Parts: sequence; structure tokens; C-alpha cells
Amino acid sequence: MTNPFEDPENDYLVVVNDEAQHALWPAWIPLPAGWRDVYGPAARDLCLQYVETHWTDLRPASLARATDGR
Repeated sequence: MTNPFEDPENDYLVVVNDEAQHALWPAWIPLPAGWRDVYGPAARDLCLQYVETHWTDLRPASLARATDGR
């Protein structure tokens, strides 16, 4: 069985949590609590491109606010 999080044949969602952390999530699996979808469903490579473009600061949002003085 192929890992559903790495199967290039599946459609995925890009999901984000309250800390602005991004993840790929198989489109057919219900989202876990605390995550919302922001892109997709789409092919895995398109979702990865979205993440690379939109998640430019890998720090959790609370840490970014604390260290940047926001």
C-alpha cells in the first residue's frame, strides 16, 4: 500500500493551522481539528508549489510575532 501522504496520483489540499504552518493533506481524508484548507484539491506537485510560494517564514506565527515585536 502506498502512503496516502506521498502518492503522486492522489489529489491534495494545502492546509494551514493557527500558527500559519502549512501541510499537504490527502483531499479524501477529513481534515484534522485545528486545520483549514487554503488551496486545492489539486495535484501534489501543484500543492507543493503553493506551499513553497506562500509559506516563506517557517517560524510558528506566535514566535514570529514575539521576535518581530508585532
